[in-house]
Amino acid sequence: MSRCAAPIPAGLRSPRRSLCALLALALTLPVLASGAGADAEAGDDGLADLSLEQLGDILITSVSKHSERLADAAASIYVIGAEDIRRAGVRTLPEALRLAPNLQVARLSTMQYAITARGFNSTTANKLLVLLDGRTVYTPLYSGVFWDAQDVPLEEVEHIEVISGPGSTLWGSNAVNGVINVITRAAGSSRGLRLTAGGGDQQRYGSLRYSNRLGELGAYRTYLKWDGYLGGERLDGAPVRDAWRKLQAGFRFDGGGRGTPLQLQGDLYDGSLEQTGPGRAQIAGANLLARWTQHLSNGGLLRLHGYYDRTKRNFPNAYSERLDLIDLDLQHSLPLSEQHRVAWGGGYRLARDRVGSSSTLAFLPAHRDLQWINLYIEDEITLTRQLDLTLGARLERNSYTGWEFLPTLRLSGRTDDNSTWWAALSRSVRSPSRIDRDFHSPGVNAQLQGGPDFDSEISRSAELGFRGGGQDFSYSVTLFHQRYRDLRTIKQLGPRYFVIDNGIHGRTWGMEAWGNYRVSPGWRLGLGTLRLHQHYRADPDSFRSPSILGNDPSYQAQLRSSHNLAAGLELDLAWRQVGRLPQPAVPGYGALDLRLGWRPRPGLELALSSTNLLDRRYREFNGNGVRVARRGIDLKLSAEF
Repeated sequence: MSRCAAPIPAGLRSPRRSLCALLALALTLPVLASGAGADAEAGDDGLADLSLEQLGDILITSVSKHSERLADAAASIYVIGAEDIRRAGVRTLPEALRLAPNLQVARLSTMQYAITARGFNSTTANKLLVLLDGRTVYTPLYSGVFWDAQDVPLEEVEHIEVISGPGSTLWGSNAVNGVINVITRAAGSSRGLRLTAGGGDQQRYGSLRYSNRLGELGAYRTYLKWDGYLGGERLDGAPVRDAWRKLQAGFRFDGGGRGTPLQLQGDLYDGSLEQTGPGRAQIAGANLLARWTQHLSNGGLLRLHGYYDRTKRNFPNAYSERLDLIDLDLQHSLPLSEQHRVAWGGGYRLARDRVGSSSTLAFLPAHRDLQWINLYIEDEITLTRQLDLTLGARLERNSYTGWEFLPTLRLSGRTDDNSTWWAALSRSVRSPSRIDRDFHSPGVNAQLQGGPDFDSEISRSAELGFRGGGQDFSYSVTLFHQRYRDLRTIKQLGPRYFVIDNGIHGRTWGMEAWGNYRVSPGWRLGLGTLRLHQHYRADPDSFRSPSILGNDPSYQAQLRSSHNLAAGLELDLAWRQVGRLPQPAVPGYGALDLRLGWRPRPGLELALSSTNLLDRRYREFNGNGVRVARRGIDLKLSAEF
């Protein structure tokens, strides 16, 4: 079965019309500002002070587990900076991820999102690995992310590294199609008190952050944040009972000497969701992370990190869960010579999962302990001045399928300091989750259960990319092709008896591209696009339901404009166009967001944001009659003391 691009329905705004609307605003409003835009001050965050060439010098860690320049990274990686997040006016981590052109992000309710890279998008998307300061947050229940439980104060995010493509050699078996690493600021990066409050017709929120030094011991930061979302609407305007509120608090401490830094941080949260049925859904959790780093005299590095994570979920008439996770990881990197560097390490992960069942679904056994053990090595060799070779391999053992082998080979070259080409071959797997093996749904008309022999889903990928730029522009283009084997499907064993099985095979291929252009010292444009093609076939005794392989558009595009109109006055516009979804069918749409910010002095900001200006209501992911995205307005005040 294949999917291909389809024309946008005539009743919808076309990409051309949406793009023209954005360009008209982006090009005329700066002129109306009395020509101040070209010479406007950038503000204290320095948006205009860094050239795009200098942005290529940003240090990232997610591609190779050690610091390297973004311009040199041999992967399809997009970095969302702190300034990008602030000027987008977003309040949640999933909304911030919309800024990455190599991700597919769709909102389903006040707290539920479908997020993926390179296909297979659904509410239970399971081929994308997400880390918060190195803490892996996917659930062993279905190998995906509960986005309602994953939250950070966005004002404290340093940047977000978004890799599309496999990262299993370094990060593990679920990094099949991408890795997201959210990195927060060090505790000593700011001092004093910050207050943020705001709201609009769809949400209310507030936060408090205090940071200071503890003499020679180091620095600390504490925070408290509250978010409340009003219920949504259906396409016909009828209300939806999905009002959501959440309270979260946390801390971070950074200490130790220059050669042996120590990091401690933790979070505590509690939230509740209104439901159509009786009762409210409840979530709660806590986590604690510790990381110790030793810089060695030979230029090497030794890092030990571990964390504990507890999650509680209770959805009345569906299921309840109590999950305790312990994760330990050791990494040692050492330079063998100026042209040769080796990094190796290992880790252990334990999950104690306790699930309560209902009359419609259950996990049997209800209590299960799962373990993962891994060993990995990565060898970076400089072949010539312009050519590098990276060889990597990982052995990982899980409780369901035993040992898995995850190799990668990467070759990269430089034509100058800001231009890099790279090619990669990788093998990755998604190991079984509890829903694949332990799920039971004793329906009246049919019974579905997990497959006792369900095996890992396998991906073999090939990528070719080029990244370049200059003083005022930068761009990245990646071509990819991935072959999949043993994807999840459903097999019928009897008249009313079905089992989860590995019965779908296929491939995806496409292109990711984005670029940035600095029109003037205070004005930047960013453009991104994604093309995705998919082709799958099912075994004769298997079939696929509409939700098995996700629901993906064949294309999407975005354009962003960030302009300093005058000293302290900012205008930001963001347009995105998303193609139609095939099953269930959802029309393509265009969306335009606007933000107007005023910063009368450093540390004080007043911002007015409006979202979805092109349509009052539209569907992003769901079928007919369910919750829709709608036009909204928000006012935020932030002050530092």
